[in-house]
Amino acid sequence: MSPKSRLAYLFVAGAFLACMAPQAAAQAYPAKSVRMVVPFPPASGADILARAVAAKLAERSGQQVLVDPRPGGSGIIAAEIVLKAPADGYTLMVGTSSTHAISVSTSRNLPYHPVRDFTPVSMIAVVPMLMTVHPSLPVTNAKEVIAFARARPGQIAFATAGVGTTGHLAGELFKSMAGVDILHVAYRGSPQALIETVAGQVSMAISPMLTSLPHARAGKLRPLGVTTPRASPTAPDVPPLAVAAGLPGYEATLWYGLFARAGTPRENVARLSAEVVAILGLNDVAESLRKQGAEPEGMTPDQFAAYQKSEIEKWAKVVKASGITVD
Repeated sequence: MSPKSRLAYLFVAGAFLACMAPQAAAQAYPAKSVRMVVPFPPASGADILARAVAAKLAERSGQQVLVDPRPGGSGIIAAEIVLKAPADGYTLMVGTSSTHAISVSTSRNLPYHPVRDFTPVSMIAVVPMLMTVHPSLPVTNAKEVIAFARARPGQIAFATAGVGTTGHLAGELFKSMAGVDILHVAYRGSPQALIETVAGQVSMAISPMLTSLPHARAGKLRPLGVTTPRASPTAPDVPPLAVAAGLPGYEATLWYGLFARAGTPRENVARLSAEVVAILGLNDVAESLRKQGAEPEGMTPDQFAAYQKSEIEKWAKVVKASGITVD
């Protein structure tokens, strides 16, 4: 082979290998440990769901999957960690309706954009939020708490996982539709909000069923209703607030999903999405989540992107009507 032919051969071979390298990397994904950054504290709904998916993903892939809770800043701290990492699918964020649908309307100075800066991978689950009150509050149902609040404007407070969270918006929507004046008290996650409510520091809480139902079952809090249109199979005796409070149309659904940084190879996103959907379809995983009040809801990246867009539009209207701002 002449030197010129050898040079041409090496050029073509090099170009071929360069083209094949990304495909090989995508096929091997995940080829190293994966990190799931959670924007809320340990034992929060996001943390519980992340660990359920991470455990199975580690089993199926043979790679370590780390769950990294980074609470604070209404999701900003977690988002910035993910956006500073390479766009390769190895650093992911467990986003929620709060961080990836509501935040873009509540914050004028949000340092990330939930659509422009992230790629949806798959939804994980939809979770009803539960309105509970401390047993010392002399009410037994949602209509009674409305009457109690109307007679004492500004004297009842409700605790949530933070300003601009789904629980906060659920409370503001309840206030608007019920015509009551109740105060919002924000905490750094639903576990802390519930601890303070159980202790009687606040009268009411609106938190994910994943974290609030155990307190209700133990008799430490009194459940008044769920924020979804239908009762949860996990707690069929707890009615929807729309019915219990006489507020037709009331709904505030909390969802959790997995997001990668924008620019992540589509092959990696598709592979990860398929794995998450398969994991959520496993009987033991689905049964475990449903027992805790979460409904598994796997989606393709395109389906999740469309759903996220509809949620942003829905909550933008609620934020505008309530005047909530985080900044």
